[in-house]
Order: sequence, then structure tokens, then C-alpha cells
Amino acid sequence: MDEPRCLLTVHAHPDDEASKGPSTVARYHDDGCRTVLVCCTGGEEGEILNPDLDTPEVRADLGGVRRRELEAAAGMIGYDELVWLGYRDSGMPDSEANARPDCFARAPLDEAVGRLVAVLRRERPHVVVTYPEDQAGYPHPDHLRVHEVTVAAFDAAGDLGAYPEAGEPWQPRKLYAVGWSGRRIVAMHEKFLELGLESPFDDGWLARASAPQPPHTTEIDVSGYGDVRRLALLAHATQVDPRSRFWFGLPPEVASTIHLVDEYTLIRTVPGAGVPADLVEDDLFAGIGPTAAR
Repeated sequence: MDEPRCLLTVHAHPDDEASKGPSTVARYHDDGCRTVLVCCTGGEEGEILNPDLDTPEVRADLGGVRRRELEAAAGMIGYDELVWLGYRDSGMPDSEANARPDCFARAPLDEAVGRLVAVLRRERPHVVVTYPEDQAGYPHPDHLRVHEVTVAAFDAAGDLGAYPEAGEPWQPRKLYAVGWSGRRIVAMHEKFLELGLESPFDDGWLARASAPQPPHTTEIDVSGYGDVRRLALLAHATQVDPRSRFWFGLPPEVASTIHLVDEYTLIRTVPGAGVPADLVEDDLFAGIGPTAAR
């Protein structure tokens, strides 16, 4: 294979890329892999959680503010390309925003898949990362739609007969769902207690974190990249309160050493890029074969 390695992630809103696998992206970028971020919406319905920025000026231009925040965060993480899929934030279920015809959740599925197919064919990723099908913990309409659209686009991107207007077919080799790590939550909670600090994780959080979770197929070692999440989240200044104990309650030098593994589940692959049933991968590109340097 003489194509440069390419990793493409699909996220719903500005700030999702900062909380879901940013250290993995930073590591692969530093290893010479081309990294592409697709953001499906502008995040116009995001709550302003930083009281210092809850001003009429920010509220009047929240979509523009969030775009600029994402551009800053993407640069910190190490994305080479940022692609906006072009939809409006759908808001939460049964909200006024969720009823808008221009929101992502109400976009015609074929249209949204076609837009992402065009991106996949242009960027030619070997690995695509999306959200899992089961999102019971946070069933945001846009997150559910990201999974649906990305799986369909992965399947269609290499099909000669599908979306001929979207460019020359290109088949990504592997599609992953980014994991939610209960182990990270438990490790952080225990560190709060060890340091004599009040943990932000209540019994509900701990019950969810300790419950049996579907097995993941892939663990990426992100040692040396433990601070990427914090810095990227801080770039989303309207959406993340810098005083939040949930995100920033532990000293940075401590938080950057906790659970230095990102977890993924392989949900699609093509022949020749499989995963041995008895192994947990340590590389998203495992089984794909050699690729050219960038």
C-alpha cells in the first residue's frame, strides 16, 4: 500500500473531539499519520457553562464562537484537516431546535450519508472512528445520528454504484467506535479520595462506571499524551467551565498520569484487516499492512 496513513474521526459538535480520543489522535499525528476531523454540526445549541463568557455578545454569535473554539482545539490536538459537514445542532430531544428542518437529526439520511461519502473519498482514510450504536448513557440526537451516518458512509464509500457524484470510490479499511471508559472514571475517583479531595463522581456515576461493559477490541497507549484532553477542553471556553471539578478537579500533573489508555471497538472491517478473536489490538492500523510515510 502506497497511500499515506490517514485517520479520520467523525464527531457531532465542537468539543466532542476534545473529550473522546484526543490523545489517540495526537499520538498518531506525531507518528506521521494524516489526521482529519469531521464535525457534523456547528454546536449552536450548546450551553454556555463558563459564567465568565455568558454575555449577550457571545450568545448572539455562539455558532461563530464555537467554530473558532473548535479550530483552536483541533490545532492543539494535532488535526491536519477540519471538515464541517454543514448541519445545524439538533439540540436535545423534544426541544425547539430538535424540530428545525435544518438540524442534523432531521436531515434526509441519504443526503447526510452522501456528504460524508464525499469527504471519505476525498480524504482517503484507512481508519474511521465514530460513536457506538449503544449510547444509552447520553442519547443526544446528533450523537445517535453520527453513528448511523458514519456506518452507512463507510459501507458506501467504496461502492462504485453509490453516490457517483461524490468522487472516485475509496474503501476505508476499518471502522471503530470510540469507547467510554468506566475504568478511567473509577481511577479518577480513587485519586480524588487518595488526595483528600471531594470527588465529582457520585454513586450514580460510579455505578455506571463499575457496571459490566461490552468488551472492547483495541487499547491505544497514550503515555505522554495525558494532558491533551485538558488543553483541548480548555480551548472550548464557552462549553467547559475552567473551574469544573469534573474536568479539572485533579492537579494537571496528576490527571495527566491516570489511565493512559484509549479504548475502541472495531465495528466494521474489510478482508485482510481483521482482528484475531483472542487478542486486544494496540494499534488502530493493525492488520492493514504497511503504509507510506506522510
